[in-house]
Amino acid sequence: MAVEQILNNLNIPFQDVKIGLVNLQRELSDKETDQLDTALGAIGFEVLQDRKERLLEEIKIALQEFLGKSEDQHLKTSVFLTDRFNLEYTYISSLFSELAGESIEKYLIKLKIEKVKEFLQYDMSLSEIATKLNYSSVAHLSSQFKKVTGMTPSEYKKAV
Repeated sequence: MAVEQILNNLNIPFQDVKIGLVNLQRELSDKETDQLDTALGAIGFEVLQDRKERLLEEIKIALQEFLGKSEDQHLKTSVFLTDRFNLEYTYISSLFSELAGESIEKYLIKLKIEKVKEFLQYDMSLSEIATKLNYSSVAHLSSQFKKVTGMTPSEYKKAV
């Protein structure tokens, strides 16, 4: 009843409330989520997000960290993630694809391209960038960059 009262006070439409579970009629805004967290916290409750969604966010953070650490670049992504989460890579990969709508590899390529863009703004050479991001060659970096952005690294650098 206390949870129902909080939902009503915050004008959050819900279908039903059971112990440990609330079925909402719509997605909450960030503001509503914060308000609900605060109100529930005041009575000793908390909102538990879906475990898979939390794991997805943790995988994304881990991949960003993986790219940032040049000493880990010799590791395969699969080994890094398996060691990090102590889960089978097939599970990690299928969960990521299901929830993110793209493979870990495609996501990692997008992250790499964002790093390339950043490094280009610091006037790093493509050779330095390729080495730093563990590309096999400048040609491979350029090809992947064009595939993702639709322009070459040189064209991108001129445009920004």
